Amino acid sequence: MGGGIAQVVAASGRRVSLHDSAPGAVDRGLETMTKSLERLAAKDAEVDPADVLSRVQPVDDFIPADLMIEAVVEDAGVKQEIFRKADAVLPPEAVLASNTSSIPIASLAAVTGRAGKVIGMHFFNPVPVMALVEVVSGPETSEETRAAVVELARELGKTPAEANDSPGFVSNRILLPFINEAVWALHDGVAEAEAIDTIAKLGFNHPLGPLALADLIGLDTCVAILEVLRDGLGDERYEPCPLLREHVAAGQLGRKSGQGFYAYG
Repeated sequence: MGGGIAQVVAASGRRVSLHDSAPGAVDRGLETMTKSLERLAAKDAEVDPADVLSRVQPVDDFIPADLMIEAVVEDAGVKQEIFRKADAVLPPEAVLASNTSSIPIASLAAVTGRAGKVIGMHFFNPVPVMALVEVVSGPETSEETRAAVVELARELGKTPAEANDSPGFVSNRILLPFINEAVWALHDGVAEAEAIDTIAKLGFNHPLGPLALADLIGLDTCVAILEVLRDGLGDERYEPCPLLREHVAAGQLGRKSGQGFYAYG
């Protein structure tokens, strides 16, 4: 998702520094960005892939910037370390935003010295296509920061929808129980995966069934979000289905690993 976020920010005319500590991650992000822009250019002659990519600069470490948008693995400890480092490197007036889909913003703001400038900016996958940005204000997020991020989302061509800080926010508090229940239906032998997804797509008018959507999100990410919901809200109904955990333990994480509830070539 980091590459997708970099793409839409660069397409708005802004310069982007793209960093990831994982070897090869930035290169993969640039490759995905290039393919995405080429597809868009085939439909819209005004899209210039080379122009957009010219504003994306890979960097080896954090550098001063006006805004950080963090999009690392859905792990509170990893994200907190990113925010500590960004707080030390970025100028005091910079905003630190997280693309987290479930982790409370307050827990990230707490490790910085600028809680008023920490906010959630939750994009949806695939970022260049999906219109929504869930803007999540922590308890200490300033009005100035909130307004600036809402306006930025609009300038990126997105529709901002605001939420208060709570585990899972709005989107995943609704979505993940839906996905988890679909996995339970598969686990209990109620129907095969294709039938479950077909019923959801045609019965609820969803573009993608819940099991295929889980594969797109990443089954490990689904487990992580459900655990945040379970622990943060103190409710065992959010406990991940055993079948979901089995797939993750087997390394079957969905599209990114080539195998989840479905196989991908």
